[in-house]
Amino acid sequence: MIFRHTVVAALAVAGLVTSAAAPTEAAPAANGCSVPVIGPICAPNTTVLDGGRLLRTKFAALVGERTAKTALDHLLAAAKTDLTTGPWSVTTKKQVPPSGDKHDYLSLAPYWWPTTTPTAENPWGCPFVQKDGQRNPIVDEITDHAYRGDAFAAIYRLALAWYYTGDTRYAQRAALDLRTWFLDAATKMNPNMNYAQGIPCKVDGRGIGIIEFSYTLTQVVDATAILATGAPGWSKTDQAGMTGWYSQFLNWLRTSKNGTDEAKAQNNHGSFYDMLAASLALGTGQRDLAKTIVQDAGPNRIAPQVDADGYQPAEASRTRSWHYSNFNLVALTRLAQIGKHVGVDLWHYTAPSGATLFKAVDFLVPGATTGQWPYPELDFRPYAALDVLHAAADAGDKTARAALSRVPVQPGGDLYPVRPAAEQLDDISTS
Repeated sequence: MIFRHTVVAALAVAGLVTSAAAPTEAAPAANGCSVPVIGPICAPNTTVLDGGRLLRTKFAALVGERTAKTALDHLLAAAKTDLTTGPWSVTTKKQVPPSGDKHDYLSLAPYWWPTTTPTAENPWGCPFVQKDGQRNPIVDEITDHAYRGDAFAAIYRLALAWYYTGDTRYAQRAALDLRTWFLDAATKMNPNMNYAQGIPCKVDGRGIGIIEFSYTLTQVVDATAILATGAPGWSKTDQAGMTGWYSQFLNWLRTSKNGTDEAKAQNNHGSFYDMLAASLALGTGQRDLAKTIVQDAGPNRIAPQVDADGYQPAEASRTRSWHYSNFNLVALTRLAQIGKHVGVDLWHYTAPSGATLFKAVDFLVPGATTGQWPYPELDFRPYAALDVLHAAADAGDKTARAALSRVPVQPGGDLYPVRPAAEQLDDISTS
């Protein structure tokens, strides 16, 4: 009974405190955004996630609302594992990037393969050729890509777990993981991707490699915004350090050859580039830039990428057509959520052809609900569409909402209610 009264009191406070107060220098546990037992009661200034919705979901879970409680249980099951894994760093890889600096991120193009047997004179087996959708296992010998995935996902889950429970262990572990990857002098990553998805004997790095960070880094941006509501162990200096890293990375993204090459891409790479740049812009206080990026995404991304019936020709022509059709919509639906923060309604943009984001999502419904997908796919997983259908339903898509109950749930449970933004649910990075 006392606990229930505490929840009610916190709800009353939450009605007055609607945005994150800045954390103090000495790792605050209690400020205007925190109360005993409940923990944080402010809506974080997130860039993709809706901070107000996170706050409402927090209290829904606290009072036992079934959907929120079930999703939170799934999240905490994963976050508890995150408490004892990591931290991760780019400096632990065996290989040295062309720069000679292990602080630079390094990865190889996943779908490129050697054409000859490696020898002492030709250790890579060059020249390399592309095999779309077939992942070369040699890629995983360089650990940066896998460690990035593990670190960023853990940081996101841990920050959310702290926000929903107030358990300081989650915040402290998220802070450790963030400092190790981004801030500590001995282990931090330089804010560039000059050597991402290189091809042996061909090119050191490519703009196409930016896709490896494009939505997972936006999860980190939201995670630090969550911690900034007053997480114990997360200081003003930490937050300023992350904002500085984001600013440097955004500058690299918008001015480097790799970044500008990626901006020109007309498929999912271009969509993810815009989504990443918009999130970083909003997260570093460049609201006008974020707004411009989202506004331009209608004519620059939706119009050329989506047909009038919702078919995505650049994605459906791939050997992994189902995966990539969903993947592109992960970027576009997240971009639409960023748009909501800056007053741009990307969901209701209509291209001259009649194409809309809603139609692109609805095109996936038969595949998601019945498994009927007439295009090439090496590993069909119907649940890949679940998050984008959730996002469309939230934006008012009745077809998507009606389909949700008929879509299989991904392994680990449906987490959308507690982290309401689309994710890549059919991870093919190791397949």
